[in-house]
Amino acid sequence: ARTDRFYIKKYQAETNITGYLLMDLSRSMAYTYRQTLTKFDYAICLAASISYLMIHQQDPVGLMTFDDELRASLPARSRRSHLGAILAVLQRCKPTGTTNIAGNLRRVASMIRHRSLMMLMSDLLADPDEIIAALRILRFRGHDVILFHILDEAEVTFPFSGSVDLLEPESQDHEIVDAAGIRADYLEAVAELRERFRSVCVNIGADYVPLDTSMPFDKALVEFLTQRQARF
Repeated sequence: ARTDRFYIKKYQAETNITGYLLMDLSRSMAYTYRQTLTKFDYAICLAASISYLMIHQQDPVGLMTFDDELRASLPARSRRSHLGAILAVLQRCKPTGTTNIAGNLRRVASMIRHRSLMMLMSDLLADPDEIIAALRILRFRGHDVILFHILDEAEVTFPFSGSVDLLEPESQDHEIVDAAGIRADYLEAVAELRERFRSVCVNIGADYVPLDTSMPFDKALVEFLTQRQARF
């Protein structure tokens, strides 16, 4: 608890920037295996907490939600009443569509001209090359970027056995596989993907925060605050 208070105070003392929460509404964000929260529920909790912190510090924060195109959009404001508006939009959001993460990041880069803190909350289940190219555009335009890579616990640990029916959530394609036969390759692929995003973020001066839904939420928030206090 003392550590949490320290980083929150550090955050409040050192940040002074406009922030935008970029929320992925893709159908895959609705997935959960055995956790109480889906990936999207987890993202909403994180977004609500960050909004509270920024508004409490009188830093403007806005919200954009997207699937294959931009959906809801709230301008950045620092009034206390704005927190209610953000929470109301988040409450109405449903992760049900296909997604175009890279295309929407490029749209955001063209829409927001002044330097801002872009906080993307997504499972990043799309073409990583395109996402990375779009992140580079955001940084080139002068924006700070935090990439919250949110996966379900099962997507990180692959706790399955026997024959498993895998569902691609957006295309709804099914494939039955032998869990033991693909576990090692699957875990290696997830680790490589996370490492690739981490490495790219280091290279372009962005922050990468890998999360899974088994992580206590307060620890995820402290991870965010720890990374940000070194930048502001």
